[in-house]
Order: sequence, then C-alpha cells, then structure tokens
Amino acid sequence: MMKRNILMAAFCLLGASLGVARAEPPTPPFYEAAAKIKPDGALGQIVSREAVGTRVAGAQAWRIAYVSSDVAGRKTVETALVVAPAGPPPAGGRPVVAWAHGTTGAAQNCGPSQVLNPVQGLNEYFLMGGDSWTDYGLPSVDDFIRQGYVVVGTDYQGQGGGGRHQYAVAATQARDLIDSVRAAVALKEAGAGHKAIAYGWSQGGGAVLAAGSLPDYIAQRGTAADGIEMLGFVALAPHETAVLAGGGTADEAAAQKVMGELTAAFSKNVFDFTHFAMLMWGTQAAFPDLSLTDLFTDDGVKVVDRVFSNKCMHAAADTFSYAFGANFKTLLNPAPKNAAGWVQGLVQGSVLPVPPVAPVVIYWGNKDTTNPPIMGKLYQDQMCKLGGNVGRVELAGEQTHFTTPGASAPLYLPWMAGRFAGKPLPNGCPGT
Repeated sequence: MMKRNILMAAFCLLGASLGVARAEPPTPPFYEAAAKIKPDGALGQIVSREAVGTRVAGAQAWRIAYVSSDVAGRKTVETALVVAPAGPPPAGGRPVVAWAHGTTGAAQNCGPSQVLNPVQGLNEYFLMGGDSWTDYGLPSVDDFIRQGYVVVGTDYQGQGGGGRHQYAVAATQARDLIDSVRAAVALKEAGAGHKAIAYGWSQGGGAVLAAGSLPDYIAQRGTAADGIEMLGFVALAPHETAVLAGGGTADEAAAQKVMGELTAAFSKNVFDFTHFAMLMWGTQAAFPDLSLTDLFTDDGVKVVDRVFSNKCMHAAADTFSYAFGANFKTLLNPAPKNAAGWVQGLVQGSVLPVPPVAPVVIYWGNKDTTNPPIMGKLYQDQMCKLGGNVGRVELAGEQTHFTTPGASAPLYLPWMAGRFAGKPLPNGCPGT
C-alpha cells in the first residue's frame, strides 16, 4: 500500500490535475509566429524567413517556415535551417544536401533549429562533446559548405510550425524532407540547383528511406520548385517499422502478436518506453481514427499526452523515470485492443513497398541497441527484391547508435560527391 501511495504521489507531480487541457510550451518569436500561419500555398513555398548568424566559414544561413503535407495529404507548416556558401552560385545552381534529424521530441520547442547557434556540426546530448539538452546541428556542414553545397535541415511537422508532431511516422517526415529541398531551391539567395541528396539518422534515417519510395511526391508539379532530382539517400542507423510489422496484417490475432513483440522490445527500460509511447502518440496524431485508450490506461493517456505536448525527448524520459520509476509499464493497457488497426497505421506511416528512386546506402554499428540493425537488413532484402540499389555497410570497430553519425562521415562524404559527379555506382544488393 505504501509503495502504491508513493507512486500516486509522484504521479500527481506531473500536474495539479491530469484533467487540465494540455498547453504548448513557449517558443521563440519566429516559431510562435510560424505556428499561426495557415498552410496555404504550394509545397515547399516559404511563408516566413529570418537571417541566422553562423560561425561556419564562408557560410550564410536562414531560418525558414515552409509548406509541406503529412501522410494523409493535410497541408502543414514546417520550420528549417538553410545554410549556403556566400557569393554567387555556379551555373545550374549548387547541389543540395537535405538533413533529417534523429529523435528530439514531440513538443513545439523540440525543433533543432530553435537552439542557440544551431548552424554547426551535429552536437549530441549523450556524447562527451554535447553542450545542450538536445541533439542539434547539421552533420558535416563545414565540409559541405567547402564543397559548395547548400544544406537544409527540417524540424519536421509539429516541432515549431504548429500542429501535433507525428513522431517516427516516416511517411510524414519524408514529405517534410522532400519539401525542404523545394524550399531550399525556392530561397533564391541560397543559389540552390535542383539536384539533391538526403541523409538522416535514426528517426531521420527512416524518413530518408521513406522519401526514396515516394516517386510521385518527388515528381509532383505545381510546387515551389518543380523538377527536383533526388540522386541518393544516406540512412544512418535508420528506424523502419513496416519491416518489423511484416508488412501489416488484417488478422487481429497476428496483429496482437506483432504489437506484443513491439511493446516488449521497446519496454525494457524507461528510455526505450519513452520512444515507444511517443511513437504511439505520434501515430495516433497521423491516424485520428485510432484511440490511445486501445494501448494505454485512461490515466496513461492523460500522462503521455501531457508529457509529449510539453517536453522534449530526454526531459520526457526523465519525467517518466521520476514519476514512475520501474513501474512505467502500469501506463499500458493490460488488454490492448484494435491491434490490427494499429499495425495498419504503423505500416501506412512507414516506408512504402516501392523501390527507391535512387541508390540507397545504410551505415550501421554492431553495438546499436537503440534501432536494431535488423531493421536495415530487412529493408535491404525487401527493396533489393523489388529491383532497388541498396548498399549496407557495417562501420569499423564497436559503434553504437550514437557514434554512427561521426563514424560514417568519412564514408558518406565521398559517396555523396560521387553521386553529384554522376559517377557509376555498383549495385549494393547482396549477390549483385
């Protein structure tokens, strides 16, 4: 009884009342204004912008808000950073490199472009060099500027431009990524051309894989920059849900098994549980017909809604740890319902079974326990059977999820340069 009383006391510290309507956290003026802009206009159209200071040599930078859309085709407003070399561009414009960031959280203040001095290389919370409460920055940005590339890094829908973030719904983040390329091209001062490569890590790695399988969206006309050409996709330790779900199933019993395995895999500790709960919260935002009470208790729904509406990743995990300790699983519904509906949502929000429009390379570490490398292997198997060109490279040494971006840079930089130069690339699929 005493243990239960202590737990409930900690539970109450989440707020004076769980019945209070959730509120959005404060954001800087640029983002506060962006969240009020109606998403009218063409995909990739810039609806707001401001200059940003940068210490990257020879660079100029801007924050932008631009129009995109989600997995259901609903128009949205996103925010992003654009960094470009100073001076006149070459004939045909500069190549574009589009960054898709890893997990930072679901609240409006979780966009990486909002931190102080955001224009720098990737700065990771968990690594010794991390200097912030979140991951931020653009990996290899100094190298890209020296090579004459334009770099754009989207914040994703719901991370500064209003709306509810659809966390790890790769099909939505893929559209954000593609439209960020259009926005970079539309920003005339950047001098961007229409040739682009996407690269991303973790959540962003999934977005990159999903973007490769959206040929119709890439080719869409009537945008702010028609005719963009995606030359390659670089996925660093990518998250990919559809392959784990077996491509989806209409059978409730089979779906219950899939959801049970997914829940167990991401409920081994409070950090993994935070990712899982945020994925379900984000999936329900993408597919409103789903109900969070299928998976969480009534109090659990109130808790996850309150936490993810107001806190970014690491703060959210700390809150669950503080309020519930080892009892975080008590937020889960002991008898989950509508498993088939949830599996269908997870699959629809992930990578479509369509061969990528350009070569893909996946970099992974053998000590990655955050996104199991089997995700990338199953994706490669699927896409190679469909005729795609998908390479997969194990990084040297003992690389974790969080060392993957740095360890892979010496490999992806020449890979990208080769794609922009039009050099032939052997098929990366096994046995070819």
